[in-house]
Amino acid sequence: MQDIITIETHRREALYDITSEVKYVLSGSGISHGLINVYAQGATAAIMIQEGWDESVLTDMITLLKKYIPQGVWLHDAQDGNADAHLKAGIIGPSETIPVIDGKLGLSTWQNIFFCEFDGPRKKRNIALTVVKL
Repeated sequence: MQDIITIETHRREALYDITSEVKYVLSGSGISHGLINVYAQGATAAIMIQEGWDESVLTDMITLLKKYIPQGVWLHDAQDGNADAHLKAGIIGPSETIPVIDGKLGLSTWQNIFFCEFDGPRKKRNIALTVVKL
């Protein structure tokens, strides 16, 4: 089963919690044991599993990436000024696969699923969800 969820982003760099949207799609799949893949469609975005309780973790993640991958110093910046966004997305990666256990996401208590925006804001970002029954 596959579905696409769409979000709007409001900042150049931010992590957006999409856990509830992923849970909603999973609940409609009827699958109790399997895998769900969450895939960011875009070369300047990524998917990350991270702590969702303390927002400072998300801020720290963005700060870390800005420190190690600064804006405006890369060859691709001559094209469209977003080389850092491509590099951040490449390092974090476009997808995460989560086990489905008894019809629920197999995340720990503190884990949530985040869409990572590195080149926003954007009116429309698509995230492809693929649920596979085992």
